[in-house]
Amino acid sequence: MTKDPAASAAPASAPAPVRRAPAGAAVLREDVTEAIREAVVEELAAVGFSRMSIEGVARRAGVGKTAVYRRWKSKLHLVLDLVGAFAVDGLPVPETGSLYGDVRALLEVVSHVLRHPVASAVIPDLLVEAARHPEMADAVRGTLVDGQRRMAEGIVAGAVARGELAEGADPGRALDLAIGPLYWRQVVVRDEVPAGYLDDLARSVVAGLRAA
Repeated sequence: MTKDPAASAAPASAPAPVRRAPAGAAVLREDVTEAIREAVVEELAAVGFSRMSIEGVARRAGVGKTAVYRRWKSKLHLVLDLVGAFAVDGLPVPETGSLYGDVRALLEVVSHVLRHPVASAVIPDLLVEAARHPEMADAVRGTLVDGQRRMAEGIVAGAVARGELAEGADPGRALDLAIGPLYWRQVVVRDEVPAGYLDDLARSVVAGLRAA
C-alpha cells in the first residue's frame, strides 16, 4: 500500500511566538509630544526663555512634569529641539554650479528659517541667554550655527575647485556677509524681504569674497 506523502512529511514548525513589550514599558505618545511642543511655543511667547519652566510647559500641555522629562532632560534641551526643527543642519550643500547660485540658495534657506514664527521668536532670546550663560553657548551654537557653517564651507570649497575663488578663501567671511544682513533685517528690525533683495545680497556676498 502506498503511503500518503503528506502523512510522512515532517510536521510544520510552530509559528514563532509574538514578542510583547515588557509590562510597564514607557511608550512616548506622539500626540503628547506635539502638545508639549505647542505649549513650549506659547510659554516662550508669554514669559520668554529665562522665566520659562518645565512646570509651566506641562501645565499648558495638560500633562505631568514627568511626561516632559521623559522626552527632554532640561528646558534648554526642549527649546533647542524645537529650534533645531527649523535649522539648516542636515540639509545638503547647494550645488548649482556657480558661486552666485550656491550663495543665493543658502540665502533662500536661511531666510525661510528666519521667517518662521517659532524661530524668529525664540532665536533672539536664546542668543541673549547664551551670552549671559557661557555653559549654554556651545549648545546654542551647535543648533543654530554649525549647519550654516558646514554649508558655507562646502560652498567656498566648491568655488575654489571651480576657480571662482582663490585658495584660502574664508568660509566664515562668507557666512558673515550672507547671514548678517538677513538676521538684522528679519530678526532685529523685522522688515519684510523685498523682491530682488536676496539676489542683490548674493551678488554683494560674491563680490566681497572675491575682493578679499
